[in-house]
Amino acid sequence: MPRRRQTPPPRRIHLRKNDLVVVIAGADAGRRGRVLRVFRDTGRVLVEGVRMIQRHTRANPRQNIKGGVVEREAPIAVSNVMVVDPETNLPTRIRRTRLTDGRKVRVSVRSDGVIDR
Repeated sequence: MPRRRQTPPPRRIHLRKNDLVVVIAGADAGRRGRVLRVFRDTGRVLVEGVRMIQRHTRANPRQNIKGGVVEREAPIAVSNVMVVDPETNLPTRIRRTRLTDGRKVRVSVRSDGVIDR
């Protein structure tokens, strides 16, 4: 069986948990959702309601899990999502800048608005 070529993760991932993102490429292009988890080592994110897959699970009465086919999200590449700008409600790139009080924050390239709360 041929080995799948592993792409290296991006140098820096500017996404965080609970960011609102829009999918820009792939079968789910145009869908929006919140980031549930960020996998920094593989360069992927888990987005709510995006890239739904089906898994067959075995019943486990001790943990109150029913068996059958379960739908859940699968990770998607970071390069296929963009953060939604809270001011303009459009996808934007992110820049890091230092504020006057010395802390670094994420800033929207589209509107120059601060994304961090």
